[in-house]
Amino acid sequence: MAVKSASKPSKTAKKSAAASKPKFPKETYVKWYKDMLLIRKFEDKTGQLYIQQKFGGFCHLYIGQEAIVVGTASACRPGDKHMTAYRDHAHPIALGTDPRVLMAELFGRVTGCSKGKGGSMHFFDKKVNFMGGHGIVGAQIGMGAGVAFAEMYNGTDNVVFVSMGDGAVRQGMLHETFNMAMNWKLPAIFIIENNNYAMGTSVERTTNVHDLSKIGLSYEMPSYAVDGMRPEAVHEAIEEAAARARRGDGPTLLDIRTYRYKGHSMSDPQKYRTKEEVADWMEQDPIEHCLRLIKANKWLSDKEIEEIDGWVKKEVDECVEFAENSPYPEAHELYEDVYVEPNYPYIKEY
Repeated sequence: MAVKSASKPSKTAKKSAAASKPKFPKETYVKWYKDMLLIRKFEDKTGQLYIQQKFGGFCHLYIGQEAIVVGTASACRPGDKHMTAYRDHAHPIALGTDPRVLMAELFGRVTGCSKGKGGSMHFFDKKVNFMGGHGIVGAQIGMGAGVAFAEMYNGTDNVVFVSMGDGAVRQGMLHETFNMAMNWKLPAIFIIENNNYAMGTSVERTTNVHDLSKIGLSYEMPSYAVDGMRPEAVHEAIEEAAARARRGDGPTLLDIRTYRYKGHSMSDPQKYRTKEEVADWMEQDPIEHCLRLIKANKWLSDKEIEEIDGWVKKEVDECVEFAENSPYPEAHELYEDVYVEPNYPYIKEY
């Protein structure tokens, strides 16, 4: 089984890539740039608000990893389902959720995407088929396989995207799920958002198998490493894996290699890595990559780029205003949305 490699590109390679012919049309790069910039600024503001104690709980930022979600969103279909772990702010934004309701959720307000009950780690938006952020490490892997089974059972051609961190691959849930997913040929794509560190523990300290794409090979699952700092690479890998799943050929594992510029969470002092390492990865920034291509191909004028920047700033400001002006849930909300009463005609009443 072939494994595609994705090593960190050199500075020369990065410069030549910027000058090469773009793989996608203008509209795609402009949307990627706009969406990634919105995600980046949303997360920047989220970090500031957290420090100001505007909201509490755990908070995990997606800064640096934006190419994964925009590349996935541009390659999937509206009926596809998505779920991830607790670093979940960027996924619904890329899928089209109004960021105002996401900020309201952070603030614990009733207008939030989970009515203020989930907070940072439990975003959810059925309208865009975002099946949630999940706080239990690795739990979403098995849940995602369950959703994929439902799609197959119902005869759809939808694909389920299941994202996880590199630390989650150490959970037994992954191996049990992979075995069943391949045995049943489930329409799932398992995405490792491999940012090199499980909290503060590097991949090198947890396993002698540093190429995480190899994990799927023992199950004969097609497994590839992908450059997660380039939305083009993500889009192409997702598109290929989705086509395989829609044909009924089963799941794919994608080891998408990326980097988070901030700590694991807002409480992380980041003493386990050097400033030089962070700076080196930041030179590959996916937002700057798209902006360079846009400018090199003269797709947007300086004024149009400034207008996008201004729109993003206005959107984020309006998110905060919306959240601060939204009410808190009333006491009776504690007892609502706890259970869903099933209405299955084939289940007998006892």
